[in-house]
Amino acid sequence: MTTMTEASVREFKMPDVGEGLTEAEILKWYVQPGDTVTDGQVVCEVETAKAAVELPIPYDGVVRELRFPEGTTVDVGTSIIAVDVSGGAAVPAPAEAQPAEQAAPEEPKKEGRQPVLVGYGVSTSATKRRPRKTGTAAPEAAQAVQAELNGHGSAPAAPAAVPAPAPAAGQPRPLAKPPVRKLAKDLGVDLATVTPSGPDGIITRDDVHAAVAAPAAPEPVAAAPTAPAVPAPVVAYDGARETRIPVKGVRKATAQAMIGSAFTAPHVTEFVTVDVTRTMKLVEELKQDKEMQGLRVNPLLLIAKALLVAIKRNPDVNASWDEANQEIVLKHYVNLGIAAATPRGLIVPNIKDAHDKTLPQLAEALGELVSTAREGKTSPAAMQGGTVTITNVGVFGVDTGTPILNPGESAILAVGAIKLQPWVHKGKVKPRQVTTLALSFDHRLVDGELGSKVLADVAAILEQPKRLITWA
Repeated sequence: MTTMTEASVREFKMPDVGEGLTEAEILKWYVQPGDTVTDGQVVCEVETAKAAVELPIPYDGVVRELRFPEGTTVDVGTSIIAVDVSGGAAVPAPAEAQPAEQAAPEEPKKEGRQPVLVGYGVSTSATKRRPRKTGTAAPEAAQAVQAELNGHGSAPAAPAAVPAPAPAAGQPRPLAKPPVRKLAKDLGVDLATVTPSGPDGIITRDDVHAAVAAPAAPEPVAAAPTAPAVPAPVVAYDGARETRIPVKGVRKATAQAMIGSAFTAPHVTEFVTVDVTRTMKLVEELKQDKEMQGLRVNPLLLIAKALLVAIKRNPDVNASWDEANQEIVLKHYVNLGIAAATPRGLIVPNIKDAHDKTLPQLAEALGELVSTAREGKTSPAAMQGGTVTITNVGVFGVDTGTPILNPGESAILAVGAIKLQPWVHKGKVKPRQVTTLALSFDHRLVDGELGSKVLADVAAILEQPKRLITWA
């Protein structure tokens, strides 16, 4: 039996394929132990919190071991496949001869190293923890601070109003500045009983006052026997009548994003009912237009174009709220998100620089976006950087809804079902194609006037689609 040296084995680790994601689920392996692989060959498909992604191997060799079976969720940075790159096929060694966590020789594990997006390089900064102080010995830095604070000598012992044992031998004195020590002495507070809140564990004046206000600690008494813990009631699970589905991948990420958005951005939703009969006629005309042949032409295309025109007329709606810097960030581009329901959950890829696209270009981009989403091949990059979103709930026969903003965006437009309804047209009640639009926006940066103008502009364009030409 031929064995492989440690240097000939390369460990391919789970990469961060979505800018900051921490884990991914292995959906399918395309290779097995003993298979020959080449640089760039796809070896597996994984599902992240954003999309399904195929992973290529970055070197030539023979597969030695698959570290995890299909269906396993693996942390970013963990080895998922071992490959012998020595140049000759070899019989895989027993699993115990090669630890699952062995790192590649040229990729030594560094403390504080964070997983990075493929192709983005390694982060130049590393997070370091400050050494934690212990109760028996202070670090040298803390001792230096104590020496500086107590440079005038030890303060006289203050009479203890609250009984407390003296510090044990070797235990550092509580850190406090001389005025605070004097205050504690005057108030009869033992600093050893005070919980510090200042930097580096320094006791402040407020800490001393808080200790005075706190009730006196009772004399120590013998510990009462602990009552046995009452076990939590076990909820019976009837597998014949219930099905439990683990929350992970796209659905988990969507849930977390929606919770964060709903409880961070103050949502306001406005509604308008629109006669879109002329828009529906224009859709039929465009389907016969030579320039639109082979392209996806539907009401959503004209609604998207109408929204882009409304944003051009009201650019302040295309913005985001920077909480850290307390700034409103105006975007001079529109990455138009289109919510898409897929077998793996709801995703929102976006059309980059949609504001610069002609109607045929927008139709082409929209068609590619929808097709890719349905196939489950949407890349993480396609879902990054959206500014405004459209969600078409009308395809499910729903009249309207109150959509929740995508995190980092200022507005989202929901389109309801287009139905034939009685409508007053030119003074007479006639059957017309009607729909309801709902615009949700972040009220921190979009006030009622601005939101109303945007929604009214979209409605006006859809009622009179010739305005696409005059307002574009």
